Formats: sequence, C-alpha cells, structure tokens
Amino acid sequence: LFDVHAAAEREKDAIGPAWQELSRTWRTKHIEYSWHHAFTGTPATFWQLAELSLDYAIAAIGVRVKADVRGRLLASYRTMAAYLEVREVLAALKARGDVCAILSNGDPDMLDDAVRAAKLDGLFDAVLSVSTASTFKPQMKVYQLVLHRFGGEPGDVSFQSSNRWDVAAAKAFGFRCVWVNRTGAPDEYPELAPDRVVGDLRGLLAAS
Repeated sequence: LFDVHAAAEREKDAIGPAWQELSRTWRTKHIEYSWHHAFTGTPATFWQLAELSLDYAIAAIGVRVKADVRGRLLASYRTMAAYLEVREVLAALKARGDVCAILSNGDPDMLDDAVRAAKLDGLFDAVLSVSTASTFKPQMKVYQLVLHRFGGEPGDVSFQSSNRWDVAAAKAFGFRCVWVNRTGAPDEYPELAPDRVVGDLRGLLAAS
C-alpha cells in the first residue's frame, strides 16, 4: 500500500546521493530488528525499531544527517505516500463486495497516521496491528489475528504483500497469497510459492 522509501526521497536533497542506499538500509534493518524481537520475545514497538534502524542506517552508510533532517525523516515515515493505484483499487474491491483489511507490523497510532495521510479512510473494514499479539511477523499468531477478527478458515483469506518473506509466512499459515512484486525481484522462497504474482494492486481486479 505505502511507499516505504518516500520518507528518504522527500529528504534526498538534504541527504545527498546516498539517499537511496540509506533508505534501503533503514528498511532492511527495521525488518531485521522486528524479526529479532519476534523470535527472542523481547518487547519493542515498531516505532522504537524505526528510530533504531534509522540511526543504524545513518552510521552504516556514513552520511551526515542533521538532527532536524532525522526528525523530518521520522515524521515522514508516519505519513508515507500510498502508491498511485491504491485508492482506486481499494474502492473497486469494496464496490464488488470484498472485505478489506490491513495486517501490519505498525503500531496502531502509526497506522492511523498512515491511513489518514494517504486519504484511505473508510476503505478498510479493519486495520489490524501486531501489537494485539505482542509480537511481529512472521510469527504465526500474527496471521491468526485475521481469523480472530473475521472468522472463517485460512483458505478463505486472500493475503497481499510486497514483502516476499511475509507472503511465505502467510502461505505457511494457510492463506491464499498474492505477491505484489513491484520491482521484479527474484523469488526467495520457492517452497512457499504465492498463488499469484502481480506487478501492482491493479492485478487484484483481474482475480476471479
């Protein structure tokens, strides 16, 4: 749904030519930290991990980021832009009767900010945060939150993600899965193949 690199792109003039590398490192470390906390059971909020991973990325890339730029990066991370087709596709899914929900590592307040900033209010039947499960993806009890909220069986759920590891975990849980492969990345988990691969969310509208 959201362009996770939009925050760094907004500050690319202040960061300099390394802004893309900084953004990739920030995102990768953020996910890595969430996995660490998920499997060690140590408590953390996703926001705390966002700050830690940004500081790591700044140190690892070796760029000079002023305190005010760091602050703006973090503020922008809470209000990431949605991809261009997102609102149109969600509206079409809702119009045909689909139940739409977010299942995210984000804290509830982060998700509220993101949905509001992207003007996606009213398009979701639920916005589910992993905070309810006191862990992060890819722990299986995170995916169980969907069934707790809506009932049914895993096979009743169509799960979409641009994160291949997330798709693999959801597939292991039993969801029907769509990998939104925006960058044409190679497959990483062939043993847990998605049911479909699409280039962006418009591909969902062609689903039977």
